[in-house]
Amino acid sequence: MAIQQGDYENLLARCSDYRGALTLLKQHRPYLEMLPSMRRPQESIVTIPLPNISVRRLVERSTGPISKRREVVSLPCDLVILMCDPEWKVKTGVDVVLFIHRPDEDFSELLSRWRQTQILLSENYEWLMPMPHEHLLNEGSERPYPLFVTFPQTPERILRGLNGAELPVILYTPTLWSDPEHRMELVEAPQFESEELIDDGDEALREWGIDIEAADESGEL
Repeated sequence: MAIQQGDYENLLARCSDYRGALTLLKQHRPYLEMLPSMRRPQESIVTIPLPNISVRRLVERSTGPISKRREVVSLPCDLVILMCDPEWKVKTGVDVVLFIHRPDEDFSELLSRWRQTQILLSENYEWLMPMPHEHLLNEGSERPYPLFVTFPQTPERILRGLNGAELPVILYTPTLWSDPEHRMELVEAPQFESEELIDDGDEALREWGIDIEAADESGEL
């Protein structure tokens, strides 16, 4: 069965909220441990769906000195999660770049989106921030952290390819949100390793019908 456009759109919409982004990070502990404050996730996470960056590039002119110009570029990723210090109100420099497996997208296309993102983020750039966070220092980090999200329908070759490229992958299992009367009965409460990883946003996520499972850490498919 192929990935449905609605599955992709629903996940992108849910993860545009900090609680959805936090649920993703909980499935990949190395990134979760970079979060400045588990007690204040709303102030520690800024999400930007379908992000743009402002790139400063040098322009050589035959009639004069080299000048700089700004160019706004759309990144081929699906969402970026920026981590911020809730005390100092500044970015920490940890930028998680999210790639959701899109309908009809094969391995080379998915991997190419990450490679193209690497090229664009190697330049001198700034994030175009959401209006409530425009006051934050928006310079990009020296190293973006990729995170790939797959579905149960994702072909095995894509999972093997991502694991072979040593890229972090998690699995998202959509629930039947199209049936609101039975949705809550179909969602199981997520299990976490310790109580400190549970915040008040988890209950809201269960109400939304999000059920995200971690991919097999061993890489065996």
